[in-house]
Amino acid sequence: MRGLMFAVVGLVVCAALFQGAYWLTSQLESYEDLGDYLLRLGLWWLFLSFLSFLTFSGVVTALSTFFLSEDLRVLLTAPLPIRRLFHARFVRTVVQASWMVVIFLAPVLMGIGRARCAGPRFYATAVLTTIPFAVIPVAAGTLVTLLLVNTFPARRARDILMLMGLLFAASLVILLRFIRPEQLMKVESLPDLTAFFTSLQSPITPLLPSFWAGETLFASLRGGTDWLHFAALWTTALAAVVVARMANERWYFTGYSRAQEAPKARFTQLRHLEVLVRLLPLPTVRRQLLIKDLKIFLRDVSQWSQLLLLLALVLVYLYNFRVLDLERIPYMTAVVKNLYAFVNLAMAGFVMATVAVRFVFPAVSSEGPAFWIIRTSPVSLRDFLWSKFWTGLVPVLALTEVLTISGNHFLGVDPFVKVMAALAIVFMSFALVGLAIGLGARYPRFDADPTQVAGSYGGVAFMIQAVLFVMAIIALLAWPASIYVFQRVRRFPLTAPQQMLMAGCFVSAAAVSVTVWLASMRSGVRALMLMGE
Repeated sequence: MRGLMFAVVGLVVCAALFQGAYWLTSQLESYEDLGDYLLRLGLWWLFLSFLSFLTFSGVVTALSTFFLSEDLRVLLTAPLPIRRLFHARFVRTVVQASWMVVIFLAPVLMGIGRARCAGPRFYATAVLTTIPFAVIPVAAGTLVTLLLVNTFPARRARDILMLMGLLFAASLVILLRFIRPEQLMKVESLPDLTAFFTSLQSPITPLLPSFWAGETLFASLRGGTDWLHFAALWTTALAAVVVARMANERWYFTGYSRAQEAPKARFTQLRHLEVLVRLLPLPTVRRQLLIKDLKIFLRDVSQWSQLLLLLALVLVYLYNFRVLDLERIPYMTAVVKNLYAFVNLAMAGFVMATVAVRFVFPAVSSEGPAFWIIRTSPVSLRDFLWSKFWTGLVPVLALTEVLTISGNHFLGVDPFVKVMAALAIVFMSFALVGLAIGLGARYPRFDADPTQVAGSYGGVAFMIQAVLFVMAIIALLAWPASIYVFQRVRRFPLTAPQQMLMAGCFVSAAAVSVTVWLASMRSGVRALMLMGE
C-alpha cells in the first residue's frame, strides 16, 4: 500500500514536470529566434543545476559505498582484484547518486522533445548524453571523497560534508530571496534586457559538462548532431573514471583504515548540557530522560545540522511578510491584512506539522535497539512518552509562535486577530506534537534512521491527519474572525448572536485540539504497553 502511494505521487510529479516543460517550450516557439535562445539557455541552466547536485551527491554517496558500507569487511578480505572492486563500487555509486536526477530529468526532456516534435534520434541522444554527464561529476566526487578520507576519519568527513551542504543550501535560499525576484513583475523596475540576459549567461562556461550536454541536446532538437561536445562528454567521462581508478589503487586502503578510527569521546560528552538541565525544576527521572534525548540529538550531525536550513527558511518566510506591499490595495487594506494573517496561521500550522514529522515523530524510534533498556528500567512507559512530548513541544511551540507573532507584526493586523492567532498556535502545538508522539509510539521503527522513520507509513499517516487538523482549526477560527474584522471595518458593533457563535467556534477549536492531544498520548502509551505482550 505504501509503495503504491509513493508510486502514484511520483507519477503525478513526473506528469507535472512533463506538462510544464511541454507548455513552456511550446510558448517559446512563438518567439522564433528569441525562443530558441531562451530554450538553449534553459538547457544550460538545467544541466548546470544538476551538475552541482550530482557532484555533492557523488561525494556523499562515495563515502558510504567505498568506506562506510558494512559489506566492505567481507569484500576486502576476499581474493578480489582491487580494480574489479572499484568498478563494482563505482557503478553502484553512480546509480545511487544519479537516480533522482534521471527521474526528474527524463520527463523534462520528454516534454521538450514532444513540444518540438522531435524524433527517436533526440531521445536516443538524450540517453547517450545523460550517461557520461552523470559519470563525470560522480567521478569527481569520488576523488574528493578519497582526499577527504585520507585527511579526516570517514565519519568525521561525512559530518563535515553534511554540514557544508546544509550551510550552502541555507545560503542559497537566503540569497535567492534577498535579491527580490518579485521586482521583475514591476514595470518600473524591469532591467535592461541585454544586461538581464548577460547576467543569466555569466555562470555558463564552455568548459563545463553542463554546457556540452546542453549544446548536444539543442543540436539534436534542431535535427543536427554536435559531435564535438558529444565526444567531449564521453572522453571526459572515460578519463575521469581512469583517473579515479588510479587514485583508488594508490590511496584506497590507507583511507579505509582511517575510516575505522573511532571519534574522540571528549567531543561528545556535552557536560555543560547536564549542568544547564539540572537548573530546570524537573523530577529526577524526567531530567535524566531529557539529558539523554538532547545528547542523542546533538551528537548526530545529520539531525541538528538541519536546523540551519530550517533557520534559513524561517528568515526567508519572515522577510516575505516584511517586504509584502499591501498598501497598493487602498480600500481593502485592513481586510487583506487580516486575510493574510490567516494565511500566516495556516502556513505556521503546516510548518509545525513538517517539523513534527521530521523531529518529533521519530522520537520513540530514535531509541533504536536500546529501547529494551527503557522497558526493563524502573521508568514507567507513561513517564517515558510524556518526557518525549515535553521535549518536542517546547522548540516546536517557540518556533511557530515566533513565525506567527512576527508575521502578524509585519502585516500590522488587528490586535484581536494577533491574540487569537497566538492562542491558536498554543493549542495546535499541543495537538500536533501529541499526535506525532502518539503515532510515533504506535508505528515505531527501531531499525531505521530518523529520515526513514519520517517517510514511513506512520509518518505519512501523521501528515495526512495533521493537514486535516490544521484545515479544521482554520475553518473554525476564520469565520468568527472575519465577522469581527468586517464589523470593525464597517464600524458596527457585534450583535449578541454573533458573539455567541464566535465564542462557540473558539471553544470548539480548543476542544478539538485538547481531544486530539490527550487521545493521541493515551493511544501512544497503550501501544507501548502492549508492545511486549
